[in-house]
Amino acid sequence: MNAPWSPDYAAAEHGSNRRSGGREYMLGRGVDIVLSISALVFLAPLLLLVAAMVYLVDPGPILFGHRRLGKDGQSFRCWKFRSMVVDADERLRKLLAEDPQARAEWEQDHKLRNDPRITRIGHFLRKSSLDELPQFFNVLMGEMSLVGPRPIVKDEVSKYGRYFAEYCRVRPGITGLWQISGRNDVSYRRRVAIDVTYVRSKSLALDLGILFLTVPSVIARRGSY
Repeated sequence: MNAPWSPDYAAAEHGSNRRSGGREYMLGRGVDIVLSISALVFLAPLLLLVAAMVYLVDPGPILFGHRRLGKDGQSFRCWKFRSMVVDADERLRKLLAEDPQARAEWEQDHKLRNDPRITRIGHFLRKSSLDELPQFFNVLMGEMSLVGPRPIVKDEVSKYGRYFAEYCRVRPGITGLWQISGRNDVSYRRRVAIDVTYVRSKSLALDLGILFLTVPSVIARRGSY
């Protein structure tokens, strides 16, 4: 039998951890696929209703795909129901150029509490998190998981600093520890700490617990705006 400090023991232990991690990943991926397909089938009438409302309120594309960073820092298109006006980018540039207070708020966490770009139905979609339902397709494509850190844009990498490497270790999620911990009521620094804690503690049991707690958090609309 190999001694615990011997190279052979270390190699055997490393191989065991890799096999265990592989089984955990395959099981987690299976849960992602089964639950995502089930959700899309069950929510199909709601998805069609939301799609119709988005178009009727502000004619244009129903879905909006924004470039985000995922596992290993790879870029992908994260899908949402469009909650903003068609010329949202131009309106944002104009607002940030003319309003120093809005510019400071945007630089802090890339969000605006009173965002003039959001449509009438967009406010409801965001508060209810219905705008994020198309991300089940991202999960099926393997770009996201049901649970993980929320996907970030390139401009947010600097806010993670040396912890960006931790973010890149897992797939971003539709929900996560941040969502059930206060969401937008939490400072960005605290958000990074929450993401790091999740990545270092990741397990199937933790993911299932977060999924279970997501429903009451969404219903209560904690930290959403």
